[in-house]
Amino acid sequence: MKRIGIDVGGTNTDAVLISGYDVLASVKAPTSENVTGGILAALSALRREVDVGDDVEAVLIGTTHFINAVVQRRSLAKVGAIRIAAPATTELPPLCDWPTDLGRIIDGGSWIVEGGFDYDGRRFMPLDRAAIRKACRDIRNNGLAHVAITGMFSPLNAEDEQIAAGIVLEECPHASITCSHELGGIGLLERENAAILNACLVHFAQETIEAFGRAVASAGIDAPLFITQNDGTAVTADQAAARPVYSFVSGPTNSMRGAAFLSGLDDAIVIDVGGTTSDFGNLISGFPRTANDVVHVGGVRTLFRMPDLVSIGLGGGSVINPDTCAIGPTSVGFRLVEKALVFGGNTLTASDIAVAARLANMGERAKVAHLPARLVDGVLARARTTIEDYVDRTTTQAGDVTLLAVGGGSFFVPEKLAGVSRVVRVEHGDCANAIGAAIAQIAGEVDQVFQGLTRPEAIAQARELAEQRAITAGADAKTLSLVEAEDIPIAYLPGNALRVKVKVVGEIANLQRGVRTDAGQVPSVYA
Repeated sequence: MKRIGIDVGGTNTDAVLISGYDVLASVKAPTSENVTGGILAALSALRREVDVGDDVEAVLIGTTHFINAVVQRRSLAKVGAIRIAAPATTELPPLCDWPTDLGRIIDGGSWIVEGGFDYDGRRFMPLDRAAIRKACRDIRNNGLAHVAITGMFSPLNAEDEQIAAGIVLEECPHASITCSHELGGIGLLERENAAILNACLVHFAQETIEAFGRAVASAGIDAPLFITQNDGTAVTADQAAARPVYSFVSGPTNSMRGAAFLSGLDDAIVIDVGGTTSDFGNLISGFPRTANDVVHVGGVRTLFRMPDLVSIGLGGGSVINPDTCAIGPTSVGFRLVEKALVFGGNTLTASDIAVAARLANMGERAKVAHLPARLVDGVLARARTTIEDYVDRTTTQAGDVTLLAVGGGSFFVPEKLAGVSRVVRVEHGDCANAIGAAIAQIAGEVDQVFQGLTRPEAIAQARELAEQRAITAGADAKTLSLVEAEDIPIAYLPGNALRVKVKVVGEIANLQRGVRTDAGQVPSVYA
């Protein structure tokens, strides 16, 4: 069976058609301001390259649209935040540590009510259901359609968040609800921030993913739609719309997964040079290493499932300062073919430097023949130093590393770099992001504290839960395999407490084409 993978980047929209382990075709099209146009153009180009046929199993799309919305402060909805943690946390209300401009856009009001659990799993205060109902009436009267619910230590016991979600549905039946225990770890503010970010993006995510679906249908492709996530796996379109934060950096993650697939390497440092940024990541067992610390998104502290990536403003569309040889961070983005010198524009970009140095072939080389060798050599030297620095920051091992160079701007990566034993380039590497999307599997994940169980019992129960979640999300039960298992004793909790993290992945189960899949909608994220 065939799959189509699409990656909607800031500069280009890439599309590939794969069959098993074979890449049948790969294409690029400029990303449009209306995402539908870029996807349609990419799919049309794909059809010109190869006979797509009518046996496409699935279309899988990766996008950075949701994190871009946060960074650029656009398309964000106001959110009502309910925190179940009084009286312990009233001095630090929701949004207290947010950038002022972003908080002003999203703040729809906050309500802190009594309830929640303590660090040892015991109840902290009785849940004040009357206060939650009053908060819901305020939310309804304020015309809010999105609610984030955060309970104290809810990852240990989610009962209060689930009860509160039921009350919100009774009082505000049309509201979308995000419960924090579905997204983040133990830290209250970071988990609450993740829930609020998710809630403010739900409407935009629904509109964007519906636009993806319309574009695929308009291209005459009759197949289920999946959206890729931060960890290199995929979920159904409905699940992705309910949890947009889980797709924040799916583009760079897809590039890492695609690089592993194309090269056959499971462990390496990956650099993905796109049109706007270069992303560095550590590939471990074919998947990107997960960040275990606080991650800032648009200036907001969060703690949820994110890969450990570093992004810098170095890409094919990066604007060059001719006086200092500085690269970026400003980029012409998808307007490269309008603004770059080689295409008749008047903006000096990294692509112009690459063409002048004969590292790339695009546009008209004659239009950059006037660039002095000092400038070209200076920019390339700056790029080399920057790449060496960030490879060193990314690696976790002593000695030289293998560097996998992918992305449309990978011509900027020199063959010889300090700290790098070899630079590996692969066929179709300029579309590694779309290939990573096309090969994505369905995952089931558990990160939970278990008490009163032996270590083998806790791990076995966590794996069973993870497998159930994967199957519910659309995975074929016969293909499930364990990719991660970690247990950490928690000395300050009673009952032989263990924090267990388990992740399983499996192939997409056979789906009837043409049927929208609603399977696996997470019960406590309501739409």
